[in-house]
Amino acid sequence: MQSLDSLQCAAKALQPQLMAWRRDFHMHPELGFEEVRTAGIVADHLRGLGLEVCTGVGKTGVVALIEPDCVSENAPTVMLRFDMDALPICEANNVSYRSSVDGIMHACGHDGHTAIGMGVAQVLTSCRNDLAGRVKLVFQPAEEGLGGALAMIADGALEGPRPAAAFGLHLWSRIPLDEIIVQEGPLMAGADKIQLVVNGVGGHGAMPHETVDAVVVASEIVLAWQTIVSRTVDPTVPAVVTVGSFHAGSASNVIAGRAELEGSIRSFSIETRDLLVRRLRQIAEGICAAHDASCEFTFVPGVLPTINSAAGAALMREIATTLVGAERVSSMAPAMVGEDMSEFLLRAPGCYVLVGANDPDGPLNSPHHSPTFDFDERMLSTGVTLLAAAAVEYLQRETLRL
Repeated sequence: MQSLDSLQCAAKALQPQLMAWRRDFHMHPELGFEEVRTAGIVADHLRGLGLEVCTGVGKTGVVALIEPDCVSENAPTVMLRFDMDALPICEANNVSYRSSVDGIMHACGHDGHTAIGMGVAQVLTSCRNDLAGRVKLVFQPAEEGLGGALAMIADGALEGPRPAAAFGLHLWSRIPLDEIIVQEGPLMAGADKIQLVVNGVGGHGAMPHETVDAVVVASEIVLAWQTIVSRTVDPTVPAVVTVGSFHAGSASNVIAGRAELEGSIRSFSIETRDLLVRRLRQIAEGICAAHDASCEFTFVPGVLPTINSAAGAALMREIATTLVGAERVSSMAPAMVGEDMSEFLLRAPGCYVLVGANDPDGPLNSPHHSPTFDFDERMLSTGVTLLAAAAVEYLQRETLRL
C-alpha cells in the first residue's frame, strides 16, 4: 500500500493539533442537534482548506467534498463519517480540558471523532490531485439516539454525488491503544424502544374484586416478556428485552387502573427484531384479555444493526494490518450497543471499526457514557491514518474496476 507511509507521516505531524482540537471540543460540548459551535469550527476549517462546504445538513450537520482538479463524472465516491454530539452527563474528571458546560460532557469520544475528521480533511486535501475519485466528508449531529444520520440522509447528505461505500470508526476507551477491531457482518446491535399502557379498573385497596389491577396485569406482562428470548428466539441468536421503566399507582391503599411500561429491545437482524415485536404485542394483549384489561402497545424504531460488508471489512483489515500489525487486529463478539452509522452502511456498504484508546501501561479507562470517561489521545493520529488510507485505497481499487 504505497500511500500509507506518507499518510501516516502526515497524520503524526498533526498529532499536537488533533489533541488541541479534541480538547477544545471537550471543553465546549454540545448536545444532539445543538452542535452549532462545533459545526462552525468544522466548517471554517474545511473552508480554510479550500473545500466547498454545506452546513445545516440534518439541522447541524456539515458535508464537504474532496476531489481532484480534473475528475471524471463517473469517478467513484467514498464517504467518511464523523459524529459530533455530546451527552447530558456531568463530568467528574479533574483535567485541564474538563467540560465548561454544566451537566454536559463528551462521554463517548465524539470530540475525538470530530478532531479525527478535521485531520483526515487536512491530510486528504493536501494530496487531493492524487485521489482516484471523490471523498465525501460527513460530520454528523445527534448520534446519541436522536436520529442524526436519518436527518442528514433526509437532507440529501448522500446525494450529489452518491457514495458507493461508507467508512468510519469509534474510538474505544477499554481496548488497548491502537488495537483495531475489524469484522465482517454485525458489529453493533439494532436498538429500539417499546411502550405499553395497561388499562384496568381502579378502586379501593379493600375491594379488589371490584377492580382490574393494572399493577398485577403489568407485572405478569413484564415477567412473561422475559420468556421471549429464552423460549421463542433461537438460542444461538443474540437478543435482549429490557423493561426499564414501570409507573403505576398513587397511594398504598388504591388499586391502580393504569400502568405504563417503557423498555428497549436489541438484536442483530431485522428478522429477530420483528419476532421480538410480534411476541411482545401478543403476550401483552393475551395477558390483558385474560384479566379483562386492555392495552396500548407502541413500537418506537431506533437504530438498525451496524453491519459491515465483506468487501469493506476486507479492505479495512488489510489497511489496519499494515498500519499496526496483524497481532493488533482482531474481531469480537458483536456488542449490544447501538450506533446509527448503520443507516449509512445500509445505503453505502462499507465498514465501521473500533480503535483502541486505553493506555496499556495505565489503569483500565472508565467505560463509555461514564462521568469519568476519557481516552488515550495517541489514537487520534492512528484514526486519521486509518480512514484516510481507507478512502485512498477504496478509490484506487474502484477506479481499476471501471
